[in-house]
Amino acid sequence: MSIPRQVLPKTFYMITRRCTQRQFLLRPDNSTNATFLYCLAEAADRFGIEVILPSVLSNHHHTIVFDRHGRIIEFTEHLHKFVARAMNALRGRWENFWSSEPVSLVRLVDANDVLDKLVYAASNPVKDQLVDRVHHWPGVNGLSALLNDRELTLRRPRHFFRSNGTMPAEATLRLVIPPELGDPDEIRRALRARVAAVEAHHAQARAGRGEAIVGRRAITQQSWREHPPSAERRRGLRPRVAARRLCSRLEALVRDREFVSTYRECRKRWLAGLATVFPAGTYWLRRFANVPIAAPAT
Repeated sequence: MSIPRQVLPKTFYMITRRCTQRQFLLRPDNSTNATFLYCLAEAADRFGIEVILPSVLSNHHHTIVFDRHGRIIEFTEHLHKFVARAMNALRGRWENFWSSEPVSLVRLVDANDVLDKLVYAASNPVKDQLVDRVHHWPGVNGLSALLNDRELTLRRPRHFFRSNGTMPAEATLRLVIPPELGDPDEIRRALRARVAAVEAHHAQARAGRGEAIVGRRAITQQSWREHPPSAERRRGLRPRVAARRLCSRLEALVRDREFVSTYRECRKRWLAGLATVFPAGTYWLRRFANVPIAAPAT
């Protein structure tokens, strides 16, 4: 039996999705950036998802979010569906846009784990030796907007969405630091300092090896049909939880195991026609079979 999808309210996640065949289908340009941000803003507003930081590279994206209402599955489905359809229209493609592997949805256990992933996602273009500084990246990267508390207003892309359709003419995206993380000013100061340290570390490492970055111009001139020449690691672990502290990670994994065990017992009772209440976090049966769900623990 496959493990059921578990979605708990008030949870931080890092979402990662790769383009098919590792192609540069999200290569930065004005239309691509505007399309992704519009779809992200519209999906976040529709499902009540609080976006903290998006980072879009040429063939994948990392997006850190806070799911206050337990709707992360619906959000990721909607976001990726509309990004794929709009970008295929832009590129003149008809085949699948995203890789066939499942969306990576990593639950972040505490504030330090969220901060670690914010640094990782924001500095991804620097780590991959594409640019010297995060703000040099020509694609979508929410670091500057998050640090400066700047609201983004996105116009509906004209290359795909109908002017008389149901999608809004404009969508607003404000990257937020939920109060559950702690003091927003402290989080911003820590994030700014840690990203600067990553930039300095990689600059020093490149100088020592005599290496150069790819650079903005070369990135924007790449064909979206290309893909990285390096081989991709396969058949590795697919983590579902990220926690800096071992005890926190083990506790989260134990909770997941307990959820699966309880869910399976409830499913057996339900299939036998017996009254049962599924554990908090049940997603698919809640949405499509309207089964009763236990209230989440506070």
